[in-house]
Amino acid sequence: MSSRDDTLAASIRAIRDYPKPGIIFRDITTLLGDAKAFRQAVDDLVKPYADMSIAQVAGIEARGFILGGALAHQLSAGFVPIRKKGKLPHETVRVAYSLEYGVDEMEMHVDAVKPGEKVILTDDLIATGGTAEGAVKLLRQMGAEIVSACFVIDLPELGGRKKLEALGVEVRTLIEFEGH
Repeated sequence: MSSRDDTLAASIRAIRDYPKPGIIFRDITTLLGDAKAFRQAVDDLVKPYADMSIAQVAGIEARGFILGGALAHQLSAGFVPIRKKGKLPHETVRVAYSLEYGVDEMEMHVDAVKPGEKVILTDDLIATGGTAEGAVKLLRQMGAEIVSACFVIDLPELGGRKKLEALGVEVRTLIEFEGH
């Protein structure tokens, strides 16, 4: 890990046994509250896309909204919120996605992306990949060209990165943590 990665990793709080015993929850609210670490994370996430004419950044509820808004601003792109079912006021498109213990649904507005638009998908963390996979399917349903999915944290043991790569989506992450 580079010193830049060490700075980011040190800014993330680890909460043991949350939301259940055996889980180490990686809480990025401490990173978001640290101006230097937040700037570094946004700069590092944006860098590969700076000259790519990205039209939209899609963020997964909820921390993906914070990162996605910052990325969209830096890239002079629009922002697309991908939310849990029933949270958006206009006509939506919806997709079911797998959770560790079941299925849920997410949606976005029908007019959020235009066919062929270059889109980056973002969230704070990639774990099992079920939510991100659902977001990819939703964006593709509307004709988006998904340039990449980017996350601050990867938990490689849980296989989410591989799940997205199997869908043909490039995945970029800033740091990895072992375990889950």
